Amino acid sequence: MTRPAGLGAYMTVTAAYWAFMLTDGALRMLVLLHFHTLGFSPVQLAYLFVLYEIAGVVTNLSAGWIAARFGLTSTLYAGLVLQIVALLALAQLDPAWGITASVIFVMLVQGLSGVAKDLAKMSSKSAVKILAPADDGGLFRWVAILTGSKNAVKGAGFLLGAAVLALFGFVPSVLTMAAILFVILIGVASGMPTGLPVGRKDAKFSEVLSKNRNINWLSAARLFLFGARDVWFVVGIPIYFYAVLSDGSEDGNRAAFFTIGTFMAVWTILYGIVQGWAPSILKAASRSPEEILAQARRWVAALAVVPALLATLVLIAAEPSPALTVTIIAGLLIFGGIFAVNSSLHSFLILSFTDARRVTMDVGFYYMSNAAGRLLGTVLSGFTYQVGGLPLCLATAAVMIGLSWLGTSQLNARVDTEARA
Repeated sequence: MTRPAGLGAYMTVTAAYWAFMLTDGALRMLVLLHFHTLGFSPVQLAYLFVLYEIAGVVTNLSAGWIAARFGLTSTLYAGLVLQIVALLALAQLDPAWGITASVIFVMLVQGLSGVAKDLAKMSSKSAVKILAPADDGGLFRWVAILTGSKNAVKGAGFLLGAAVLALFGFVPSVLTMAAILFVILIGVASGMPTGLPVGRKDAKFSEVLSKNRNINWLSAARLFLFGARDVWFVVGIPIYFYAVLSDGSEDGNRAAFFTIGTFMAVWTILYGIVQGWAPSILKAASRSPEEILAQARRWVAALAVVPALLATLVLIAAEPSPALTVTIIAGLLIFGGIFAVNSSLHSFLILSFTDARRVTMDVGFYYMSNAAGRLLGTVLSGFTYQVGGLPLCLATAAVMIGLSWLGTSQLNARVDTEARA
């Protein structure tokens, strides 16, 4: 296989991923806030994203094989096209359909967007394994930059979604995003360098199930790590802040939208920045595989402390107050920083544990677990908030991080060469 000119191909793949994640973040905020103002309960809001996450589980399980069979650029382009279709479909939503029909329709469209997102993600992350320089720390640096910048862009998407909803309304916003993404798709397709894997005809679907013990345990740790984030991030925190910040008037709603969108954006952007810095924070270039795994165990243990403390503080507070809100914001930003280092470590480890021949299938399997964690967190976010409010969301996050630590503790620096063959 010819190795492509690394930096040019990497920049093109990264640009495509940025464009996708900007619209993905904006779309999530548009849907969440728009339907909350229509009177949807926390559980109903969570339902809107359930098929999105289910689609991610199925897509990642199959997308690795599809990319291995038909090539990485095929799955990348397919993800961008499907996102455009999802945005155009969402513009057809009519409030006159009623709540039940609207929920079903949005669930289906979000499912299509979930397929699109994970096709684009798997393609972009797999490409880094092929493109990254072979020098010490090169793989970690490149995957950290891609992942960190992606999350910063998605954070900007949260703010963009809240802003355009407040300024222009729902339908004009999704149509504009579809048009922008179409222009970017044309540019990416025109500028994509040759040399990325074009597929191999002998790729079998049964190969997607990894025989590598490290990949299986890392995938389990990833499932609970991302479940722990989304259990408060998807529904709990936005609805809690809306309840605290809005007085129910149009101006109050608009101010709450901007504040919620700003928080979600800042949290995700800072998370992305820390991801990009992770190799320097961890001094990864000078660390042995054993030392990196030891760091992974320490960082996930530290992460569990934050939601446990926040849950306790919110629970003992008699009433919401400005001081409590500031404390929650500060605590969740600290959570985001520690979470970013954990996520960056995972992203490096999955590419370190796999090899170039089956990278798309191992990355697809790993991100299938990622999507399963988001699905679990999404469902629990609506349920736990409705049952026990924000404290139960945060306490559940702490428990899930503990389970992620158990998975991380099973990783071994010695790669099983027979499993990778």
